Amino acid sequence: MIKKMLHTASPLALIALLIACNGNDTTPGPASGSPATSTVKNISLSVINTYPHDTGSFTQGLVIHKGQLYEGTGGSDYAPEGRPSELMKMNLQTGKAEQHVTLDKKYFGEGITILNDTVYQLTWKEKVVFVYTLPDMKKVGEFPINTEGWGITTDGKELIVSDGTSNLYFYDPSDFKLLRTQSVTLDGNFMDSLNELEYIDGFVYANRWNYPVIFKIDPASGIIVGQVDVSAVWDRLKKRDPRNEENVPNGIAYDRDTKKIYITGKNWPELYEVQFGN
Repeated sequence: MIKKMLHTASPLALIALLIACNGNDTTPGPASGSPATSTVKNISLSVINTYPHDTGSFTQGLVIHKGQLYEGTGGSDYAPEGRPSELMKMNLQTGKAEQHVTLDKKYFGEGITILNDTVYQLTWKEKVVFVYTLPDMKKVGEFPINTEGWGITTDGKELIVSDGTSNLYFYDPSDFKLLRTQSVTLDGNFMDSLNELEYIDGFVYANRWNYPVIFKIDPASGIIVGQVDVSAVWDRLKKRDPRNEENVPNGIAYDRDTKKIYITGKNWPELYEVQFGN
């Protein structure tokens, strides 16, 4: 299945909704892409607030750092009217970019993360990681990487990367030296297509490409210990505009100061503040 597809949707008014996703049911539904006999816990999802999101943004990375939202997008030949990949400082309330860095069109931007006021931005097939300083978003370096770049996050010490397989890769942020590789499994089965990543309270949360699911992963063992079904949000957007059928969920950001979590999708008209259940 082609990884990068673009469509657009029209932004609508803000809403408030609550979505309970079978928080007490231990059998995942078929939309999660998990084995039917899985005993992995389903984690409920509640939407707390809704914010506008630029439907021209093919979201690849989403980060909250010191209360500020940042977004990384893919572009190049896949973007409407040739819109290039970008790294952007976003206004949460308006969904507009306040500051941005534009990548050369030969690069397809992927996930982003921030560690020690330094932004790391992956590229897809070009196998280059760009490094920027904050608050000026000045590019100060780049590192080679041996895999495709999909998602990236940090545990505060190491950088954690996905490449669309069932692996997580742990890197030294100072030189991007590979420290270890960890396979991710669900009920003993390798779980591929790991995409955008976020580190929350000791666990890695990962979008799975083309599925309405966010996995909760123990980074030490690679075992998926829970999953969040986001199909209710995605289905609502698809009903509003059929083009959202291919605008998959992607983007998880965690504000460590407020404990708020945000999610969105590629070219989605909305970004959501959500709460995960236990």
